[in-house]
Amino acid sequence: MGKRLSEMSLEELWRLFPISLVAPSGLWEAQYAEMEVRLISELKRHSVKISHIGSTAIKGIWAKNIIDILIEVDGDEVEFQEVARLITGIGFLQMSASEKRISFNYGYTDQGFADKVYHLHLRYAGDNDELYFRDYLNTHANAAKEYEALKLSLWKRYEFNRDAYTNAKTDFISRITKLAKAQALQKRESP
Repeated sequence: MGKRLSEMSLEELWRLFPISLVAPSGLWEAQYAEMEVRLISELKRHSVKISHIGSTAIKGIWAKNIIDILIEVDGDEVEFQEVARLITGIGFLQMSASEKRISFNYGYTDQGFADKVYHLHLRYAGDNDELYFRDYLNTHANAAKEYEALKLSLWKRYEFNRDAYTNAKTDFISRITKLAKAQALQKRESP
């Protein structure tokens, strides 16, 4: 019998769950919607906003076959922790936590990825830069293709190092997010 995920080193986990990009899929929106229904049902007593984020939420670009979900909690720390508890109750594994953010995974097994894989990001309301990034790329096809090209150029170099892959995208994501937020502010201030 092999090691359990909790017993594996970071390097072993990266080998088991490598970076792998796939062509855009029509299934991504349906997979998001399927999980959204489960989350809404489980969290119906809480004031939350659920959004599809990440590359699978951007039209027409290559992405990891992983659906990213953002849940924003409009409440206090007690409600935030209760929402986190309910998320683990439907099979999500808590991967990291800080005072204001918790990350979860779903579909990671001792043998590798399951058929459907999700990353869930639990935050307080308003901690949602990913929405600005997503919306900008969905309305600016050239920027989306630039992001896709960057991801494809990093894929094989960082196939077994998720942290390095993520870090190598940070400057692009920060630049686009800043631009998107500035445009959103300008639109709100325009008569």
